[in-house]
Amino acid sequence: MAARPASPRDAQQPLSERDVAAFVDRVVREGRARYRDLPWRRTRDPYAVLISEVMLQQTQVPRVLPRYERWLERFPTLDSLAAAPLAEVLAEWQGLGYNRRAIALKRLAEEIETNRAGVLPDDERQLRALPGIGPATAAGLMAFAYERPAVYLETNVRAVVIHELFADVESVPDRDIRPILSAALDVVTQRDIAVRDWYYALLDYGAGLKKELPNPSRRSAHHTRQSPYEGSRRQKRARVLRAALELGDADEGSIGELAELSPSETADILEALAADGFVAREGERWRVAE
Repeated sequence: MAARPASPRDAQQPLSERDVAAFVDRVVREGRARYRDLPWRRTRDPYAVLISEVMLQQTQVPRVLPRYERWLERFPTLDSLAAAPLAEVLAEWQGLGYNRRAIALKRLAEEIETNRAGVLPDDERQLRALPGIGPATAAGLMAFAYERPAVYLETNVRAVVIHELFADVESVPDRDIRPILSAALDVVTQRDIAVRDWYYALLDYGAGLKKELPNPSRRSAHHTRQSPYEGSRRQKRARVLRAALELGDADEGSIGELAELSPSETADILEALAADGFVAREGERWRVAE
């Protein structure tokens, strides 16, 4: 069972050093009890860590597990990803959702190969300047690849902080969570706990909480309920893109037939995909962009 918060607290009052230390103790204890041995935890290769972080955005661990290792077999390095045709990258990404992430990875690889001698930077600010890397991904790279303190805030981490320290509070903003994580990092550093291990404990405790209790993240001010995928515009876009990938070079009618969409929907979605850089038009025919 999930640990209960030590006691309710006034969310407006900063935590004392003693409170922060107690929070760290509980997280380490609860996280270690739920530890998950995941393949991306067995590497310090920044590229492999990057792939795991991007794949895990809005995609659950069971879906990522087989795809992560398959991706690294197909594109084992940044330079191999940079050199691969976009169509191959998108084809390998199918089933993970949010195809923009695959394009961002491809563009990032090209940027690193062209302008950074094939090396991912070990500076958080420089990482955030790269395509597709936001605050959480940059912090994840700093913590898991470079083992440097960084405030890593994602849904499982958010769930733990809200459960432990905002037990009776609704609509908790991230601006109230980040200072707590920063203060906890100070304690972790003082105790010589590896930054990686600290965040593994947070992530595993948070994943466990979501199975054991109503998801604490729902009390985040930033929580949004995802709309149903079935029948959604997102699903139709994915079907059109898959059809374009399968056909390679085809007219609008063939793509629409394979995607099982009307001519008007197919035309509208192809134009939108072209605007986003997924496909390109040559006369009356469409193909995946290069």
